[in-house]
Amino acid sequence: MHLPHQRGPLHDLADDPAAYDAVLAGVTETALARLTPEGSLENPAAGEDIGDTSLGITSLLALAWQRSKDPRLPEAVRRSLGFHLRERVFTEDNPGYPNLTARDSGLPYARYVLEPGAHPIGDWPSTVWALLQAVNVLDASRGGLVDDEQYRELLGVAGGYWRWLTEATVFSPQDAANQAIGCVVGGLMLARHLPPEEGESVRQRALRLYLDEIRARRVRDRGALLPPEHGGAYDNNYGPISLSFLAQAHRVSGEEVFARDGDTLARYIDARLCGSGFDLGGPRYSEQHSAFESVLGLRYFGRRIGADIGRYAGDARWSRHAVGADGGVDGHFAFMLVWQIQDTPGWHRAPSTTPACHQLRSGTVTVSFDDRMTPSVIEAGGTALIAAAVNRQHGFGPVVGLAADGFLLCRPMGAVRVADHRAGGLAAKLVTKPVVGRDHVLRHVRSLYVTDGTRLWMTVIVERLGGERYLLAGMPYVTADGDRFRRVADFPLVVAAGELRLTHPRRGAADSFDARSELTQQDAAFGLAADPRGYGDPDAGWRHVRTTSALEVGPSADSPEGLDVFAVRYGSVAAEPLGVVCERGEGGGLVVRAGVFTAVLGVADAGGEPGLTLTSGGS
Repeated sequence: MHLPHQRGPLHDLADDPAAYDAVLAGVTETALARLTPEGSLENPAAGEDIGDTSLGITSLLALAWQRSKDPRLPEAVRRSLGFHLRERVFTEDNPGYPNLTARDSGLPYARYVLEPGAHPIGDWPSTVWALLQAVNVLDASRGGLVDDEQYRELLGVAGGYWRWLTEATVFSPQDAANQAIGCVVGGLMLARHLPPEEGESVRQRALRLYLDEIRARRVRDRGALLPPEHGGAYDNNYGPISLSFLAQAHRVSGEEVFARDGDTLARYIDARLCGSGFDLGGPRYSEQHSAFESVLGLRYFGRRIGADIGRYAGDARWSRHAVGADGGVDGHFAFMLVWQIQDTPGWHRAPSTTPACHQLRSGTVTVSFDDRMTPSVIEAGGTALIAAAVNRQHGFGPVVGLAADGFLLCRPMGAVRVADHRAGGLAAKLVTKPVVGRDHVLRHVRSLYVTDGTRLWMTVIVERLGGERYLLAGMPYVTADGDRFRRVADFPLVVAAGELRLTHPRRGAADSFDARSELTQQDAAFGLAADPRGYGDPDAGWRHVRTTSALEVGPSADSPEGLDVFAVRYGSVAAEPLGVVCERGEGGGLVVRAGVFTAVLGVADAGGEPGLTLTSGGS
């Protein structure tokens, strides 16, 4: 089976003017055929996210008219705009909406579901989306596309949307940065259509909301301060969408705070992503990926930071615009297509050459590290391995005891130190962390990662553990299969210096994950989350998994006295000898040789930082 939502790098999509004109031409023909006598452009199959969809198609038609001057479009724009103003602007409070701070305000808003009280919780983001569609139509109407009366009415509704979002309700009630930054963008874009004094007031209000309600509440993860997404630091679906909103905020306002925060989020995404674009984890969705909604941010900030973050594997079913249940175009989030068409510079497609603390990447090999500097994903030989679990402990690292009650030594009990070194086509990272086992003994685990761009050597060294012990070396999860990722349950491109085995948990246990099953990681995580799918935290659910399929590696037979050395190579077949040797060096350091490299792990310097030098060759 394939992962359903990760379907190939977004930077593979053609983004030249001709390609975008072809997209708009397709939307135009669909829209003109769909336009009802009342002026609706809604997808007949759509029932949710409905409040902005017809207006979204209107904005695309307005942009198409700007670029093509198709004589059929002005009438379609005016009729469809009239439909939205007449049928999709609500001023009576939605029964059951829990987030109002001013009842019976009479201010306009958009509904997530048209039926009163059916699903009011989505009205806040729907109104943000409607505001953004509206300001895009206002932008495109400056050349006389609509008459003055319609323009003034739409401007009044857009101003009312802004006031409802910022005066009549709790701001960002779902604690979702993508929605909140989108609201700020709406205010910044609206301000340009207002008289100078009123416009400056709206602009300053938007900036204060960003600083006080979004930026001040950032969450730290992997060394970066990030806009909170549904209660967590980052989500695969919504995080890159937040990046797009930051890009548009900077494009519209020129305020450097949006550029700085976007750069931070972009570098974070770059460190998370495998070279193939695979990623997982998040407080709302673990594996669901956005698509055209992410293009603007990934492209804009990829250029700024000089990194190929467009390798992000998006959902190609929404590669250009939202698609309804019947496969037809949907106007939801159409503002993102408008903005990416207006962002004319192309992608930066070359990897960053700056070392990243939370990633080691070279060629087709990637190691992405979590906040504890434990690998979250290792990709080599076209296959991605995610952190395995033993006895409800997740990660990569030495395990003491039998699998049933083993203790995983990867959670730091003190400062984690990191050193990077590159030499002769090789890249290495040394992670040193203090850990405490059940025996309360403090041990220092040194993990060395070396890659030549096609293979990865992982050598883990710790004070002699004694008894049953092994290295938890990951769970094979997906392999590249064209533009898709196919689920796997084994990994033939691995060899170890000690005993190597692939284990699977017993079948049928709700808190176990067998890689041979048809479930995805996200499905299993939602099954163990406290809240329903789409509202719960799959990362929290996944933490309840007791055991998973896992690669397990025994200690090397020739480990130096007093040490356990675990050595494994990913990305090449077992017939290619491993030959990792670890020896004590001068001054208390260690020397690791593996044929193609020699790494010297020096003693810590005066500041406690570990020493690492790397040379090509095994001597």
